[in-house]
Amino acid sequence: MATGQLFSRTTQALFYNYKQLPIQRMLDFDFLCGRETPSVAGIINPGAEGFQKLFFGQEEIAIPVHSTIEASCAAHPTADVFINFASFRSAAASSMAALKQPTIRVVAIIAEGVPESDAKQLIAYARANNKVVIGPATVGGIQAGAFKIGDTAGTIDNIIHCKLYRPGSVGFVSKSGGMSNELYNTVARVTDGLFEGIAIGGDVFPGSTLSDHVLRFNNIPQVKLIVVLGELGGRDEYSLVEALKQGKVSKPVVAWVSGTCARLFKSEVQFGHAGAKSGGELESAQAKNQALRDAGAVVPTSYEALETAIKETFEKLVEQGKITPVKEFKPPQIPEDLNSAIKSGKVRAPTHIISTISDDRGEEPCYAGVPMSSIVEQGYGVGDVISLLWFKRSLPRYCTQFIEICIMLCADHGPCVSGAHNTIVTARAGKDLVSSLVSGLLTIGPRFGGAVDDAARYFKDAYDRNLTPYEFVESMKKKGIRVPGIGHRIKRGDNRDKRVELLQAFARTHFPSVKYMEYAVQVETYTLSKANNLVLNVDGAIGTLFLDLLAGSGMFSKQEIDEIVDIGYLNGLFVLARSIGLIGHTFDQKRLKQPLYRHPWEDVLYTK
Repeated sequence: MATGQLFSRTTQALFYNYKQLPIQRMLDFDFLCGRETPSVAGIINPGAEGFQKLFFGQEEIAIPVHSTIEASCAAHPTADVFINFASFRSAAASSMAALKQPTIRVVAIIAEGVPESDAKQLIAYARANNKVVIGPATVGGIQAGAFKIGDTAGTIDNIIHCKLYRPGSVGFVSKSGGMSNELYNTVARVTDGLFEGIAIGGDVFPGSTLSDHVLRFNNIPQVKLIVVLGELGGRDEYSLVEALKQGKVSKPVVAWVSGTCARLFKSEVQFGHAGAKSGGELESAQAKNQALRDAGAVVPTSYEALETAIKETFEKLVEQGKITPVKEFKPPQIPEDLNSAIKSGKVRAPTHIISTISDDRGEEPCYAGVPMSSIVEQGYGVGDVISLLWFKRSLPRYCTQFIEICIMLCADHGPCVSGAHNTIVTARAGKDLVSSLVSGLLTIGPRFGGAVDDAARYFKDAYDRNLTPYEFVESMKKKGIRVPGIGHRIKRGDNRDKRVELLQAFARTHFPSVKYMEYAVQVETYTLSKANNLVLNVDGAIGTLFLDLLAGSGMFSKQEIDEIVDIGYLNGLFVLARSIGLIGHTFDQKRLKQPLYRHPWEDVLYTK
């Protein structure tokens, strides 16, 4: 491995298995360091393509998302670091696929628990092809002021505290990601800061070793002091001992192997990492520390003394003129995300949508303040749900039952009406359910099913102004307006619409008052004297009876009733009801496998 610097201020990475927070932390670090380009060139999310929006300072950017590693590498040939956030189940396969790409030079595997046989294969392939694997079970690595992997070094506050936004003179390598954060802090306190830090990972077979990175640090001119934090278990530290004995490391090394407390236990102890388990005296922390000390490393007597050892070694290098401490500067301020700023009370922002009918923020959704569980447990029906979502209150049972009757009676009126016909034609053209449904719904209007609101509006106005049926009908005639809710293409005075009769019978039995409906019946008596087909139709019946429901329930003010009619609530009933039938016609045509519809020639009048 050896060679030198892994990263630079122009290094770009490909991020496997999208995680918003680690990527945003990388981009925030980029901005903090004054990078001109984001360090994340692309995201790989198997089976997905497109873009992900993130922030680069104050600027919102779109990072490409690719479905395969091959496509991502082809699209971003200068991105040579692969950051793998896959689970332990798929981390090995995806890491091997990345290593086989000619553009990838470094692979960081975050997952713990990668099978040891898979880890060995990755290590062998990487060494044979002069590539670097960091991990498995790693938080990653960082080059101060240049590039960092994922969550390395934690929050922006910690990064600033550890002065990682600009390069120092110390190269650091450890097995532990958590202890890396601790040592970054220590290094920042007693030296001019970190140049590069690597956590190789705590699994038994890491992709790269402590000595790999120490030898690499030895080749980096900016690194003047090397700090190593090992741990009991395994024999990785002995390769560093050999390198020191053979004179391969010319720079001072301060080292400590943690886990000296293991001897206090009578039996073998497994510490946090899979590799942190002493398999004999040679693998003990004490033996490793002594071997490193004998090989020439600066090894303190305890972890508590490590900070002092680093400080004294650094100060000697400064005295010898080998280090010119870095001048400190103030990094730029990272813009705070709006959500966190709002939570902390630093800013206030207007909302973009107002909702008063439902709320999904708690443990369960609520309709007009009524929890979903209550709706089910109390046996609410469709009418009750409509009363909550449309009228924002629980209406009496006779009201919700009337709503349900309206839906049942208006669900369908055969295949020949315009809405059903459109839906059937569209379904037979091979279109999907939504397209077929919408084609039928688009016919609803003043001439088909959309007269409920108008019927309520005009009948209410006439009744409230005390117009006689004669005055009402004749005034409408003078205006050139047909009376909404009166007239039918098929039904006659001697063949009434059964739906109208059922609605009237229910209302007369259950409603406190049916004054608007009775007024509509009087109007019908007058219009039938003019023509036998000018009967009260279902639109007129629903429109006037809904007025009686709203007025008779005592739960709505006059202003609320006028608003309900003006907004179009009542046509909403017909739209909701007829959607049931139109969906049924769509399924019917699909089930029957009906072919494309073509209108017959003989049913068309061709004329000039």
